[in-house]
Amino acid sequence: MVTIPAQDIKRRGISAVDELLEREPVHIIKNNHPQYVVMREDDYQSMMEDLALARIESSEADYEAGHYQRGSVDELLDELK
Repeated sequence: MVTIPAQDIKRRGISAVDELLEREPVHIIKNNHPQYVVMREDDYQSMMEDLALARIESSEADYEAGHYQRGSVDELLDELK
């Protein structure tokens, strides 16, 4: 895990993060605790695509296992109330 104190970013600017992003996402430490993660846009988009694919696969597995209900939207919403 690559980390940088928030104070370093205040002092050096975004270039401090740019250097570290060459290796992997950067965890920003504030008050001695990780508070933020900065990552490249391409890595973020790839992560979101992977997450969407995992959700689709999970939904397909639920459907194949019979874990679904039939009914109108209104009927299903009434069940939730």
